[in-house]
Amino acid sequence: MISVESLVEVGLLQRDIPLGPFTTYKSGGPARWFAELRTHDDLDRLISSEIVSQPEILVLGRGSNLVVADQGFPGLVIRLGGEFAEIEFEGHQVAAGSAVPLPRLARASVEAGIAGLEFFVGIPGSVGGAVRQNAGCFGSETRDRLLSAEIFDLRTGEARSAGPDELNHGYRTSNVAPNELVTSARFEGSSGSVEQGKAELLSITRWRKEHQPGGTLNAGSVFKNPPHMSAGELIDTLGLKGLSVGAVSVSNKHANFFVAGPTATSSEILALTELMKSRVFEMSGTMLELEIQFVGFE
Repeated sequence: MISVESLVEVGLLQRDIPLGPFTTYKSGGPARWFAELRTHDDLDRLISSEIVSQPEILVLGRGSNLVVADQGFPGLVIRLGGEFAEIEFEGHQVAAGSAVPLPRLARASVEAGIAGLEFFVGIPGSVGGAVRQNAGCFGSETRDRLLSAEIFDLRTGEARSAGPDELNHGYRTSNVAPNELVTSARFEGSSGSVEQGKAELLSITRWRKEHQPGGTLNAGSVFKNPPHMSAGELIDTLGLKGLSVGAVSVSNKHANFFVAGPTATSSEILALTELMKSRVFEMSGTMLELEIQFVGFE
């Protein structure tokens, strides 16, 4: 078994790396252990070491749906790049590494004359995160276009290939475990016009600029939509826009977005979510469920 010290010596593993810069909220403390993998050989070396026996493992994508505790994350954080950020086309199919940003996937597919993946341009996450959470917007979800995903168990070293049914894809959920790493995914599109695809991309990005608080520190939708309603519309109807805790407030542009100031802490973000859940339940009887992920909190 490869020792932790040898991984540190070759630079594959680092200690106490701040995680805030890797998230869209820019808050949070350091990871006890941090590994950035650029090749499949890096992955093989990591799983051959004792570091993967850490009680807590976090796979970090683009940090667009994540809040890290101010005290940091006590386990192993894994981030992919390099070979895991490549895209290949075969007919109407698109094979993408899990580190590929979803907007890049959407644009590259359109340029290749493949339709059906345009909705991904409106999601600021990565392919791996989309598979893990069945990400979606504008009436489409990852499962609608996903053929299969390659998933690696970091504890056992075993790999599996799974489609949407095997992944148990539901609304913003799957059965991908915390100790599992999505390495790639294959999507099925259809023949499309490049010009029509570009027009669709432009329409989606324009909508986002008009309706969402761009240019701010936020992590997208904070809460999942309750059945038969929009979480943002519910919060807005209850008059809770502008509610704040410290340097974090409910966006006046989109009520399901929390906007953080440069001095905001992760504890303030968590406190505002708890306050919002309490207020909404008291006022409407609806219990909101979190869509963003909080890690490192006790």
